[in-house]
Amino acid sequence: MTQTPESLSVSVGETVTIKCKASTSISNYIAWYQQKPGQAPKLLIYDASSRPTGIPDRFSGSGSGTDYTFTISRVESDDAGDYYSLQYANFPLTVIQTNTKTSLLL
Repeated sequence: MTQTPESLSVSVGETVTIKCKASTSISNYIAWYQQKPGQAPKLLIYDASSRPTGIPDRFSGSGSGTDYTFTISRVESDDAGDYYSLQYANFPLTVIQTNTKTSLLL
């Protein structure tokens, strides 16, 4: 998978868009995580567009087939960190690819 951009710098209140393109269809089996230095990764989106309980609707995902987008609306200062897309298979739950990262700077 190819994730773009590698890094971006935005101001509080702006909108961030991160894109991911797979070489073949991944059938919505994509998750998006945030990670900050010294902290465990935090799941923000799974199955392309679903949010775990407690994740604000400022975080959203969309896409299908090979092309997926992760969006942060109304960026807050606490959103700074690294964002990863992760491709997986559901049965059994298996991580397929994780070597993607976007660094968000505020």
